[in-house]
Amino acid sequence: MTLANKITLARIALIPFFIVFACMGGTAWDAIALVLFCLCSVTDFLDGYVARKYHQVTDFGKFVDPLADKLLICAAMCVFVDRGYMAGWMVFIILAREFIITSLRTIAMGKNRVLAATWTGKVKTCTQIAGIIIIFLCLLFTGADLSISKTADVLVQLCGWVMMLMTLYSGYDYLHRNWDLVAEGATKPKIK
Repeated sequence: MTLANKITLARIALIPFFIVFACMGGTAWDAIALVLFCLCSVTDFLDGYVARKYHQVTDFGKFVDPLADKLLICAAMCVFVDRGYMAGWMVFIILAREFIITSLRTIAMGKNRVLAATWTGKVKTCTQIAGIIIIFLCLLFTGADLSISKTADVLVQLCGWVMMLMTLYSGYDYLHRNWDLVAEGATKPKIK
């Protein structure tokens, strides 16, 4: 197993610990959850760097790295919904986009076509990571009581909206660029 893949698997292994601390609430636990989230986010950039620099790009890595990203981001957002800091419908839209694009990638793979990451996909991921970090910082600043700071409350709500809108735009961009896959699949029956 390559070093890049080991880094990715370590990120996945940290996610349950992140969830436990993030669900516990309270300043100390939120601080630990934030540190774990930041560590996982750094390993996301690190495994890609290592894979490219040392020619360790593998099919396993191409599958597991995006999965690890989605698991981490979705875990954080689900915790925020559970704790009342993010609307469930926003997270549903974000998750729907991830399922749709993953399905599109599966269709493309079946046609020996690779859907390369677009700049909107990269901006979406960075926006989500930054938004989650900002929400945790707001929770730490207010002791998880956003009612004591109107600014923190507005910032948390703004982060949710920005993450959702960027995710929607990124999903639209992927679908628009690859609509031929969807259209072909909808009109051409598969002959056995």
